[in-house]
Formats: sequence, structure tokens, C-alpha cells
Amino acid sequence: MRNAIDVVVVGAGPVGLLSAIELALAGVRVLVLERLTAPSTVTKALGIGPLGSEALRRRGMTEAIAAAEARTFSVIEQFTGKGGPNLRGRGSRFSGHFGGLSLIRKDAQREPERHARLVDQQAVETMLAERARALGIEVRRGCEVTGFVQREGGVEVEWASQAGEERMRCSYLVGCDGGRSAVRKMAGFDFPGTPPTMTMYQAVAEIDHPERLLPIGWRRASGGVFAYGPFPGRLFMLDFTGPPEDRQAPVTREEIEAALRRISGTDVRVKALESASRWTDNTRLVNTYRLGRVLLAGDAAHIHSPFGGQGLSLGLVDAANLGWKLAAVIRGEMPEGLLDTYTAERRPVAEAVLANTLAQVAIMRPDPQAGAMRDIVANLMQLDEVNRFIGEMMSGLSNRYDLGSELGDVGRLIGDKPVSDGDAGASLYDVMQDGMGVFLDASSERAASRLVAATARRIRCVAVDTGPSMLIRPDACVAWVGEESGLDGLEEAIGRWFVRTRDEVENRLRPV
Repeated sequence: MRNAIDVVVVGAGPVGLLSAIELALAGVRVLVLERLTAPSTVTKALGIGPLGSEALRRRGMTEAIAAAEARTFSVIEQFTGKGGPNLRGRGSRFSGHFGGLSLIRKDAQREPERHARLVDQQAVETMLAERARALGIEVRRGCEVTGFVQREGGVEVEWASQAGEERMRCSYLVGCDGGRSAVRKMAGFDFPGTPPTMTMYQAVAEIDHPERLLPIGWRRASGGVFAYGPFPGRLFMLDFTGPPEDRQAPVTREEIEAALRRISGTDVRVKALESASRWTDNTRLVNTYRLGRVLLAGDAAHIHSPFGGQGLSLGLVDAANLGWKLAAVIRGEMPEGLLDTYTAERRPVAEAVLANTLAQVAIMRPDPQAGAMRDIVANLMQLDEVNRFIGEMMSGLSNRYDLGSELGDVGRLIGDKPVSDGDAGASLYDVMQDGMGVFLDASSERAASRLVAATARRIRCVAVDTGPSMLIRPDACVAWVGEESGLDGLEEAIGRWFVRTRDEVENRLRPV
């Protein structure tokens, strides 16, 4: 057996790569195993939600996100000649859709500056792979995990590769291997939910008469729902006749053409197929994200229909939540019980996403009952309060972890903001690049910073001119907010998230 390593991450998609990056930044030795020999080129998510993009920005990918989004708009502009600028102008007012109702208005949102980015999943995976390489993370492709055994103090993992059967012992195993997760199945996680009722297709195809599928955007027809664009040849179709007979079978040109003609009701032909995939509305969620030393993140823990583009961000924030916690346990700075907060915080978020995707399926069905409900929802979204509720639900910005505080900011993921850290142009996300926690100290005498510096090594203290003071975890969750009463609760919050016990703190401070 090869030498042991701290963590083996299974899956080199966006969630697996971000998990590895979070661990590596925290000083943990990590190995990523991926079954595919090369990154997938199948069209998947076309955008990334605000919380997902913010997780990447906190780890140095702000410029890469901006560049990828600029390339996307350029392609759109070339496609229609005017679709790109129109989408940008439309984007200045609208901010996503609910069940194909593109009515979520930015002017109704509390934080309109925190919005989705038009960056596709392949671009996200590319920028994460580059960051992983820069950190020296080993990603081994063509490696299929065939089994593992949990033993006291670790996990023995086996996989098959071109080199033959290999083994390694690790302290923890993290499954980020998608909706059909081998790690989840082999570990024995319960995965309850609802069975599929429909088939969804996403394809890039050459159409003989694409003008017959215009205008771009969601269109509800008697045969189902479809969208054409905003990229050349991009199709998205919802077939409500039932799930596919064989989900594993390759998607053919003939299948896409038949579905497109039936759903759209138009006389078009698919001349060539560049890429295609199918999904269902199979909706499932594990009961726990952890069994012993095996943990799950992303689609390995939850699957749902892709409406609203929530899945990619949901998985990335899983990784951001788990990485620093697992690293703190491995370093011996926090007890293993800290890992229980991973399920406690992330599972309710996934449960809410599963619920809203089921609701979106319900109002997109091509029957009179669904149509009537859809009209009611559209009318309700004209109300600012309803529009804000749905907008924050779809973006995830309404999420708040229950940390036991009555203060509204505690438990929320904070957006970027200007801070002063010896650099007038610095922002909060700039000072979070190394994966440490941050203490924003607005006190006049900086007494709080002295307390923080004396008790926790992995918190950076930053002086700010305006309050309140805040303790922010590495995943951008606000763990404590100062009030007029001073530092009440700060030491408790530090102990809850960053150090083990007061005795250990005193031992650390005691002169040798």
C-alpha cells in the first residue's frame, strides 16, 4: 500500500476540485481521483449563481470569471447580432427565472449586486483545474474507485487504473463523484426521494430552420417546454411523456430530432449533433452527508432537476463549507464533532432547492391545471415582496445557517465589501484568498483583535473604519457580530469554530 495521505477526493469536477483547493490551502495533503481520462465536453450548466461565483472569487478566480463571462457574451452577440447586447440590457433589470418565468427583477432584490454570472460549467472546471495545479494538487485521471474499507483512524481506498490495482490509506474520503456516486453507494448512504416523471434534453445541434424556433428563451407548448439559444444551436427541452427507457443509452441525433419536433410542434430537422445529454426530475437527498470518515458533496449528496441553474452553486458551497472544517479536524485544532455541522448546515439548504425544483416542474407541465397555477405565480411575482422572496430563494441569498443567534447577519454568507488592510483598494474577498477566517475589527482600541490574535492562529484581523465588528469563517459565513455590549460572545464563537478548548488555548500561550 502506498504511503498514507490526509484526504482522498473522488471526482475532479468543479465540486471535487474546489474541495481539494480548500483542503490544500489549509495545509492538508490531498489526492484527487477521477474516473474520466479527460474533462467532459458535454454542455451542462450555462451559468453559476452568486454564492458559487463568490466561493471562487474568494480563492483568486475573480479575473477568470470576468474573462469567461466576456467570452460568453461575445458568442451570444455573434449568434444573433443583437442578442448579446439585448441580454445585457435585459440583465440590468431581470435576474433569473422561476419555472421559465423570467420575471425576477433586480430592483426588487435587497442585494442586486450579488447576481448570477454567465459562466458555463466547463469554464468553471477549467479555472478550478488551473488553481489546483498552481497549488500542487495531484489529480489522477483514469482512476475508478473499486472499493474502500473504514478502519480505526482512516479509510483504505482501492482503485483501478492503467497501472493496475492501487491502494492508499487516507484519514478521510470525500465523494464528489456526481449523481450516480460510487462512493455513496459503496458507503451505504440512504438516498430517499421521488422517482423521475419526465425527460429533459440539452443539446448543441445544427438545425435546418433555426428561425422557426425563435424567439430565444423559454416557450411552453402543447407538447412540453423548450428553449433555443442563447448560443448557436443550443437546445433545452422538457418532455413530459415520462422518463427515458434507458437513461444510460447514448443520446442520438434521431432522439433529439423526434423530441424537438414533438415538443416544439415545428417542422424542423436536426442535421448534425455536436453534443447531447438527458436528465430527469429524479429528486433525492441523502439523510446525512457523513458516515464515519466518508463524506459527500455536490450531486453525490443531492440530485434534482436543473431548473434555475442551482445545482452547480449548491455543490460549490458544499465544498466551501466542508473543506476548512475537515482541515481543522485533521490538523487537530478542532474535534471531530465539527464535521456534524456540515450536514446540519448544508442539508436544509439542499432540501429547499429540491422543493423549489419540484414546484417548478409542477408549473411547467403542459396541462390546463399547471397553466392556471403558472399564471397565478406570474401575477404574484409582480408584487415586490413575492419577487424578492423568489429571487432570494433561487439565488440562495436567503439562506441562513442556524448558529443560535437572533442577529440577522449571523449565519449568512457575506458578500464582498471594501476593507482597509494596509491597502486602500482592498476588499474582503481579497484578504480571504488563503482560506483563513477574518475578523473585521471596528473597535477604537482594537482590543478585540488582541483577543482574536491570542486565541486563534487561523484568523486574520483586519481593521475597518465602520462597524459592526464581525467574525467571518473561511466559507464567508458570519459567525459573530459585535453589538453595543462589546465583545460578548466573541470568545465563545472563536472556540466554536477555530480552537478546541480554553485549556488548549492557555497551553498554546504558556511560555516554553
